[in-house]
Amino acid sequence: METAKTGGQGNPPSAAQAEKDLAYRTGVGNWSAFHLGMDAIYASARKWREKMEGVPRAWLCWNVDPDWCLVQQRLAASVGWTPLVGSDPRAEKPRLVPGAVQIDFNADFHLPTMWMHFPLEFAFLFAERLAFWHSDLLVRREKLQRIAENFAALPDGSMTVSVPRRGLRETLFKRGTRRYWELIGCTTRGASRSQFEQGCGWWMNFAAHPNCPGEDERLRRKRFYWDHGAGILYWAEKCGGQVAKIKEAEVEEGHCTRISNVNYQRLSPDTAERLLPTELRHNFSLVKVCRDLGLEDLLKD
Repeated sequence: METAKTGGQGNPPSAAQAEKDLAYRTGVGNWSAFHLGMDAIYASARKWREKMEGVPRAWLCWNVDPDWCLVQQRLAASVGWTPLVGSDPRAEKPRLVPGAVQIDFNADFHLPTMWMHFPLEFAFLFAERLAFWHSDLLVRREKLQRIAENFAALPDGSMTVSVPRRGLRETLFKRGTRRYWELIGCTTRGASRSQFEQGCGWWMNFAAHPNCPGEDERLRRKRFYWDHGAGILYWAEKCGGQVAKIKEAEVEEGHCTRISNVNYQRLSPDTAERLLPTELRHNFSLVKVCRDLGLEDLLKD
């Protein structure tokens, strides 16, 4: 995803291709590609905040497939949270449960793709408390109830993250690939604001964050992992951030992912242009996943 595209046979990309690549990389949340300007973010966030008035506990359900998103909304609502629905612009229009809030986070930007990391980076601008999870994750209701109660109890200024599984080889020889994960978690306004002010956060290449305090620090941060969530790990370990953790193993049974999945069929390149809206439905049966997790009742209209 971090490799620049070429125009074929090793030629540099055309101006049009470079502009397209920049837009895609911005949409997935990548500070090294960010070109919109913070004034544009602040202006859009004022609209987002208006829609969130009176919502103390929102759960971001990112729509890449309307059927999967609908089940996620019902599940979030069943544990007492307000579903907040955003969308990949390539996905079909979502259906909403009663009480859900829908925000088009891409309305002012017209990016060709948008991942949930985009608004998550700026949560302090529109949400008091924001839970989130991958679009391809479902969790048993009783387990999610316990998780939701822990999210609700988080003091302002702290957050919950997921910790990805790491084998012995990764632990010993790939310390430079450490990060926290957004598989499931929750942030508070104070935590999100602290991360932004200190130039850390969810986006890729957090060393390129506009609030990174000086070039010496930027060079230091470049030695850390480039992927999503490395900035959150840095915030916790180097900036005193308060983080509670959920191990990947606690929720992995409902994670419909390509990771370590030998049967997964890719329908698009593994870049910012990846077509998760198509791949999720192609590789997994929502009905089967819900049955396996005791969530079959959430499929009924």
